[in-house]
Amino acid sequence: MDNSALCLPHDHSLCIERALDAAEKICAQNGVRLTALRRRVLELVWQSHKPVTAYDLLDRLRTEKRNAAPPTVYRALDFLREQGLVHRLDSLNAFLGCNHPDRAHRGGFLICTACHAVEEIRESGQLRQAIGEEASARGFEITSSMVEILGLCAQCRQRRATS
Repeated sequence: MDNSALCLPHDHSLCIERALDAAEKICAQNGVRLTALRRRVLELVWQSHKPVTAYDLLDRLRTEKRNAAPPTVYRALDFLREQGLVHRLDSLNAFLGCNHPDRAHRGGFLICTACHAVEEIRESGQLRQAIGEEASARGFEITSSMVEILGLCAQCRQRRATS
């Protein structure tokens, strides 16, 4: 399921619950600990389907734990990324919960520059082939790829057309 579909009215607590359940399973399978802090950071990332910055997370954590510091949040986010539970969107310098943490991450994101909605897309065979051919022609071996495509979502395009 993509993030734009998730932004429709729904029981958002279910999204958080599913993400936390998946995290517990993945961490158990990988033999790593999902500490209380890591779990809380993941929960905060999933509180909306919009990208969130590390400093936004830090501000939220400080309302609960006054001694929360940037390195603490960044270490938790690094752990969550290593486990495939969150994505880092470089163009926004922000993080987003992963909708399919149990699968390999090859794909990309459509990022609306107006409303910052993000939709995760799967890398098609043609896209993968084109990227692979370009890399191969340069003697480059791809270990992972994540494409960020910036533009306007359908809702923002419609708003722009009617205004």
